[in-house]
Amino acid sequence: MTPYARVSVNVPSIMGCFDYHIPVELQPYIQEGCLLEVPFGKQMVQGVVIQLHNTPEVEDTRDVSVLLDPLPVVTPAQIILAQSLAKTFLCTISKALDLMVPSGLSQRVDQLVSFIGEPGDSLTGQFENRLLSLIREKKSIRGRQLDTAFPRMDWKKPLAKLKQLGWIEATSYLPAPTVQPKMVRTVALAASKTDLEAYTQSTSGKKLTTAAVRRQRVLDFLVMEPGPIPVQWVYAQAACVMADLQHLAGEDLVQLGETEWMRDPLEKITPEVEKTLILTQEQEEALQAIRSGFNQWRNGEAPAPILMQGVTGSGKTEVYLQAAEEVVRQGRQVIILVPEISLTPQTVRRFINHFPGRVGLQHSGLSQGERYDTWRRARAGKLDLVVGPRSALFMPFRDVGLIVVDECHDDSYCQGDFGPYYDTRVLAKQHAVISRATCILGSATPDVAQRFNAQREGWKVLSLPYRVQPAVGLQAAKPSRPAPGSLPGVRVVDMRTELRNGNRSILSLELQQALTDTVREKHQAILYLNRRGRATYIFCRSCGHTLTCPRCDLLLASHGEQQNLICHQCGYTRGLPQKCPHCNSTAIRQLGVGTETVEAEVRRLLPEANILRWDAETARFKGSHEIILAHFANHRADILVGTQMISKGLDLPLVTLVGVVLAETGLALPDYRAGERTFQHLIQVAGRAGRSDLGGRVIFQTFQPENFIIGQAASHDYTGFYNLELENRRKLGYPPFVQLVRLEFTDISTARAESTAEKTRMRITAWLEASGRTATDVIGPVPCFYGKVNNQYRWQIILRGPDPVSLLNEHIHELTAMRMEVDPPNLL
Repeated sequence: MTPYARVSVNVPSIMGCFDYHIPVELQPYIQEGCLLEVPFGKQMVQGVVIQLHNTPEVEDTRDVSVLLDPLPVVTPAQIILAQSLAKTFLCTISKALDLMVPSGLSQRVDQLVSFIGEPGDSLTGQFENRLLSLIREKKSIRGRQLDTAFPRMDWKKPLAKLKQLGWIEATSYLPAPTVQPKMVRTVALAASKTDLEAYTQSTSGKKLTTAAVRRQRVLDFLVMEPGPIPVQWVYAQAACVMADLQHLAGEDLVQLGETEWMRDPLEKITPEVEKTLILTQEQEEALQAIRSGFNQWRNGEAPAPILMQGVTGSGKTEVYLQAAEEVVRQGRQVIILVPEISLTPQTVRRFINHFPGRVGLQHSGLSQGERYDTWRRARAGKLDLVVGPRSALFMPFRDVGLIVVDECHDDSYCQGDFGPYYDTRVLAKQHAVISRATCILGSATPDVAQRFNAQREGWKVLSLPYRVQPAVGLQAAKPSRPAPGSLPGVRVVDMRTELRNGNRSILSLELQQALTDTVREKHQAILYLNRRGRATYIFCRSCGHTLTCPRCDLLLASHGEQQNLICHQCGYTRGLPQKCPHCNSTAIRQLGVGTETVEAEVRRLLPEANILRWDAETARFKGSHEIILAHFANHRADILVGTQMISKGLDLPLVTLVGVVLAETGLALPDYRAGERTFQHLIQVAGRAGRSDLGGRVIFQTFQPENFIIGQAASHDYTGFYNLELENRRKLGYPPFVQLVRLEFTDISTARAESTAEKTRMRITAWLEASGRTATDVIGPVPCFYGKVNNQYRWQIILRGPDPVSLLNEHIHELTAMRMEVDPPNLL
């Protein structure tokens, strides 16, 4: 038996791995990838076995304490992927592995903070007083609760001061896993046929009590069931109670027990029989190219990535399905990635129809138990395919054969909410190489960098230039509309002209008429505006004072009938003031347009229409995405108003009209990808129209009709946009011609944040000079565009050069207390 384990301890600030001695009694059971509890310093921590070996790096090793799971929690391929993630995205391997262990099973050392008294010294800091007040109120509180109470704020230094002054005490502890297999009570028939007949005869001819009638119904139901079933089912079918089951169990007619129940968010979805679709010539050619990649991994080679560029509605999903079927037939597993939770219902249903009972769903909107059980089913080999956003990539499949990144242009694939900050698309390609799997990246509008890298690095580039439009069996398309197979025509409406002609509505006369016609024809329409709320700019007409968030210095937006003001960065909320807080004037006005304004205007214009709104407010609860999409897909609404989530991959055959309320939204942001994102959103949302033989039309409303981005999107000219954008980036020195690394520094004091950033700049500059990296620039430090978020001031440094990541990896142990993003989705 191998006596030593190299363990990655689950301590975020620790970069390396440590050797532990495996006690003799545990040596037969511990494998690479197992989850352990080990001593680390004065505390107990969790860790994952990275390697088993015979010679430790140090002579004096400590013993493994507990094997927490008899089966490995990560696969060998995942260990390699975690090591690659840590190197590529400048994080610790423990943080990388933590992505792959289910939430609730993976636990980190936490602090238990308790209030112990009031010493003589008083506190002068505002935040220290807030922190102490919360601890005094709770009496004791965990570190993770403080994270929730003070998000994005560094409470550790003030806490240390409170401890030094004697106000509190803090002790470390390792929480137990918070997720367990779900156990349910069951009941099964225990009596033989003879016993049942005897029981029935003993009650025949008698006037039965209500309870006796219920018990007979229980027996009649259980006779039809082959084995143990949950008692809830029996309650529902026989209208009985537990006392009835206990009575029958006392007479040895039934047996009560307990069994494990897998929580499956897809269990209520019934597979539907789909017609076998005949692929178009372009789809068949794409599938043949993918099959040639399968031949490569059969020969032990890693196929090159595949970029599938297909216009909206060109049938990319059908190609994914048929490729997945071939992979599953060969005993390998498939990962289907989508950028948003909102896309999973439609995508999942397509795959469930092809792989009933063998599809898993994984995303943050599920309960912790549902995610845990999906992970366990994947580990046990009970799933062939998983669908979901970023986290679906980390399923513990043993033999991944196909990874699909659908809508691969979408920035949602970049994890930016908390560390580690990674790009799922990069990891998908790395995972495919490690597993010798085929990786397909599909989009109608791939990033400029993706398209360029595909050509430079020798990827296969597949094209689906035509739409595949099924008939919906309704009213035929009008002759004036595009023929099936073509992209919808786009009209650009100059809103300046609308104003000059006296139209003060947020909807042009042309869009108003188009909406009226669409509702009259019993078709559906989508209205897109990438802004939430009723108004986005609240100001005083007397003095010009604008209402901003006190935590973020950002404009507050008006929401709801009560016109509450909300900060979209930190969630700060307040009521609309009656008077200006600056000059006491009552001339408070609201400007700007959001989705709530659009919804209200459409209701005024078309009171008879059924309207749905789909944005962050209406879809904030579990299952909201599925409910809204199902209502619209089943034609329970005529018009859908929403933000960018409605632009992503939805297939809605009855939608014949798409209206973009303000096409230039986002173009003015000071970010080198602002134009690209706007182009992608416009092309994608336009692609929701005309996906059947009903045809479709699109209207872009804009105050900048001459803008190149809007013109190229209106003509569906990806190639023209790509060529010009690529040349601009070449001249300005932006990706894909260089690599960017963004270092962000935050503090409640802007001076301290700037000082820390400046010290880091000096160190990096010295490293660059020492290594002769003259081609790498250091830009900054400068304040971020959003300079203050949730009471934290933000400063940043940008490294731009051929390979700044390799430099930072050489000095990674010296880089702490900052956010590091490699090729960030934006520089804001």
